[in-house]
Amino acid sequence: MADSTESDAASSNERDSESHSTVRNVVLVVLDTARAKSSGPKTSPTLTRLADEGTAFTNAFATAPWTLPSHASMFTGTYSSEHGTHGGHTYLDEGLRTLAESFADSGYETIGVSNNTWITEEFGFDRGFDELRKGWQYIQSDADMGAVVRGEDLREKLDATRNRLFDGNPVVNAANILYSEVLQPAGDDGSDRSTTWVANWLAERDADDPFFLFCNFIEPHVEYDPPREYAERFLPEGASYEEAAAIRQDPRAFDCEDYELTDRDFALLRGLYRAELAYVDDQLGQLRTALEESGEWEDTLFVVCGDHGEHIGEHGFFGHQYNLYDTLINVPLVFHGGPFTDGGERDDLVQLLDLPATLLETAGIDDPELLEQGSSRSLHPDSTAPPRDAVFAEYVAPQPSIERLEARFGDIPDRVREYDRRLRAVRTREYKYVRGDDGFERLHDVTTDPNERDDIAAEEPEQVRTLQRRLEEQFEPLEDADATGTVEMREGTKERLADLGYL
Repeated sequence: MADSTESDAASSNERDSESHSTVRNVVLVVLDTARAKSSGPKTSPTLTRLADEGTAFTNAFATAPWTLPSHASMFTGTYSSEHGTHGGHTYLDEGLRTLAESFADSGYETIGVSNNTWITEEFGFDRGFDELRKGWQYIQSDADMGAVVRGEDLREKLDATRNRLFDGNPVVNAANILYSEVLQPAGDDGSDRSTTWVANWLAERDADDPFFLFCNFIEPHVEYDPPREYAERFLPEGASYEEAAAIRQDPRAFDCEDYELTDRDFALLRGLYRAELAYVDDQLGQLRTALEESGEWEDTLFVVCGDHGEHIGEHGFFGHQYNLYDTLINVPLVFHGGPFTDGGERDDLVQLLDLPATLLETAGIDDPELLEQGSSRSLHPDSTAPPRDAVFAEYVAPQPSIERLEARFGDIPDRVREYDRRLRAVRTREYKYVRGDDGFERLHDVTTDPNERDDIAAEEPEQVRTLQRRLEEQFEPLEDADATGTVEMREGTKERLADLGYL
């Protein structure tokens, strides 16, 4: 009996050692605009396989409904009002420590591949990266023509071209604009070139250092233009690729009632969106293959998430601005490798800002400065961090601003003017409460109303008060916030934003 007990204890200690084992490399892949409700075996078989082999978090939430503030939270472990990066202030504060800086200081080679023009050195996201590649550039250049790509219409694109063409080498800049606006292959927004580059980089590197690799794949983002063979798998019966491709995709124009979309239009758009998820999922598979062929897969923590979701007709919206419904903040999150192997599903409430603490603990990195600046909690299976009983999200300032919409459309509908507000949300397992600095509020019982259709704030005033207190415990009272949702800009930021057409 004693021998059996000692054997059991030894096995237990061995298991504990394995569960605490660190990994050599860390790869973080963001599927831009991937929402949880559309991810699954049909659209995302590669991600599903990763989840089956690793750990899937089924209640993962972004801190914001669009790219810039969401990535800032992932990189720093802070909420939008803490990192101050949003539609009114688009630069990541240099005083905040980033995930890439932590890995770099721990001896990692740090590589970033961004296909979203917000995630560049122009907005402070290059800190800590040995190299941060821009997927929309045909020729890698420090002069970034991303403002052209971000232009809402032809006028903004032409203005950005005129303002930026001679910033550096005009020939290189012209080539990059021509590539991003005209010559980029149909059906691919950079993920194929990115996975090819990563595969070549992995095959050629001879460094002994571990690496941290960040990739942003933007295909699920508007405009949805998947390859025909993908689209035809997901379009409604009887619909043609040509019919779907002819639908105007201009979310801000739709918001401002510049054109209409029918229920059939949205059904077709949802088919295109699902096809984009399927296409980028195949690219995710290519990235895994590259890691396997380079011999790095078994020693790598591989993490995949969406940075925010998307409305495709839900709640009368198209795109991912102006609100905090779960359609925009509930995202897929999957871990594979290290202690997250054969971990099954976890349904605890988690946030994307939990990534820094989780990645660092799994890699065996101690960085008090990064962890103490924010609210990141490790999701490591053996973490001692307390589980969350609520998650939070913020929409600090409209993007694009109401003034920018007026410059483009002239008179805009009153319902759009209502979006000129600051929003905060708190979500528990039972309730979701959203409050605006203009007095707007909604309460939903997410157990019986997961699609957030029925506002029950008037019927449950005590629950409203309770969750309002939770918001004020997490953040300062909204009544004390600047009504515009802006923060004081650092020196030079106003000039940068003016150059980009935001001021």
